[in-house]
Amino acid sequence: MASTATAQIISGTETAQAGSRNRFAGGIRLGNEVTDYLSGEFRYLYHDRHPLLQAPGVKTDIQGQSHTLTLDLVVHLKKRDQRLRPFVGGGVGAKGYGIAGPAPFPQPAPQIATLTANDVGKVVFDLGGGTQYLIHRHYLATFARQQIVPAPHNTALGIFQQFTPLFGVSYTF
Repeated sequence: MASTATAQIISGTETAQAGSRNRFAGGIRLGNEVTDYLSGEFRYLYHDRHPLLQAPGVKTDIQGQSHTLTLDLVVHLKKRDQRLRPFVGGGVGAKGYGIAGPAPFPQPAPQIATLTANDVGKVVFDLGGGTQYLIHRHYLATFARQQIVPAPHNTALGIFQQFTPLFGVSYTF
């Protein structure tokens, strides 16, 4: 179920809800731990969102999405070898709001506000905090062709992948 983020637009005689209908979001985070307590992160977030306008008796939206890029500084309150690491962080970046569809015609409540097909760019700030909990680490390696050697005139194709449950005890230094 999609949720809706809204604000109010107030005219002399009526009030409308304006905001976005949230559909889905996905992103990527790339980071580098500079010290045991300090890291930097680059974040990208794609958000499929539809700007909407709802007034008494009418509700309409327009297809749109946003793209957010930020550069963050994160301060960890415990060293990186700890399993449980509280942190605080923040950053600055840019957010672009794009429209993928035409503006509605007729407009649902032109006496209060209109939905347009204009793309908009904004400066964005982010603040946050939380706790990181290390469940396990992943290891990536190429296929060991020296152990399974194709016969002469044969070719090995594909990517070797293996998912195996792992239980164990480890020590990090």
